[in-house]
Amino acid sequence: MRLVAALVALASTLSPADQWWLAAYGFSSITQTGKGVTVAVIDTGIDDTHPDLAGTVVGGRDFSGLGAPDGTAGVGPASYHGTMVASLIAGQSSVAAGVRGVAPDAKLLSLSVGAGVEGADTDTQISQAVIWAVDHGADVINISLSRDSRTWPKSWDRAFSYAFENDVVIVAAIGNKLGKASQPSAPATMPGVVAVGGLSKAGEGAVQATTTGISLAVTAPAEELWGSYPGGSVREWSGSSAAAPLVAGLLALMIEADPQASANDLIQRLVGTSKDLGLPGFDAIYGFGAIDPVQAVASTLTAEQNPLGSLSEWVKLYRPGSLEEQGELLTPEQPIESGSTPDVQLSTSENTDLSASNDVAWWSNPILYWVLAPVAPLLWFVLRLKRRRDQS
Repeated sequence: MRLVAALVALASTLSPADQWWLAAYGFSSITQTGKGVTVAVIDTGIDDTHPDLAGTVVGGRDFSGLGAPDGTAGVGPASYHGTMVASLIAGQSSVAAGVRGVAPDAKLLSLSVGAGVEGADTDTQISQAVIWAVDHGADVINISLSRDSRTWPKSWDRAFSYAFENDVVIVAAIGNKLGKASQPSAPATMPGVVAVGGLSKAGEGAVQATTTGISLAVTAPAEELWGSYPGGSVREWSGSSAAAPLVAGLLALMIEADPQASANDLIQRLVGTSKDLGLPGFDAIYGFGAIDPVQAVASTLTAEQNPLGSLSEWVKLYRPGSLEEQGELLTPEQPIESGSTPDVQLSTSENTDLSASNDVAWWSNPILYWVLAPVAPLLWFVLRLKRRRDQS
């Protein structure tokens, strides 16, 4: 039995080469470790008994009604998902498994929601979890979940605005093309949220059919990654669900380097130091570019406003007449030893009279309206002047 246990441990141990992203993106050369920073993981729960996550979870809560009160039991068909996300942020690289997070000294809050659970009101659960995270000291919130819709419920307006008002950065996976889902989904489409897309091991965009769009902020490694799996093992996975926690961990390093930096400063540094890829400047495949952890941690850029937009302004302009799409439940496949994992999709029980297709036209993106709003009066004036000339 001891021989079998030893062989299992040996088989599951990862080498530095397996965790290629730590050296390839400069994480290994950064002296900061996330000490003193708290990252909330809103997901399916974190298995804090996993050797890689020992001592990392300092608090939490279950909002699904199905898990452990402190959020440390897996919930739903994707119960493994939160543990894998957490390990990429703060993994301890144990002898038994070996996943090392990019911010191993960061502390985690585990907030479990019923992703993939039929009939679960995940809209309400997410909004409650965001507020709870802010009230319990989160500096960064990671949400590697997506509502199968570009739009979001009104309860998220209040919850996410509350986080922004309290100087908390929210990171979200942009989503993967899974089933009918082919467009970025909320919360990644929300103004002010750091939407993260995926890069291949070779540094190319839209890995594993990750979605693209104008709401994308930055891209990060999302192929051939390893995460801690409940029960003490590790699994390989890919997709934007894995890319987002690398960015959340990077933000923890940036906060340790400059504890006085505001959330707006941090986001400006993140996007301002990213490596431009694809077309010059911002584009829908790479956003502002690939993360550059070394430069981001060293940056002293500042910003008075969130470079990714203002949710409160969007609410003022568009919420009274906006439509909320009905999200559709999509259940992810489980990762395998040499496979990949799509992002968890949220169900929603919020009622709406709209029977919308998931293939939403590009012009329905709310962030696009927010960007174009300042030029609307000028466009109206030009059209009015042209009409007068035509009449004369």
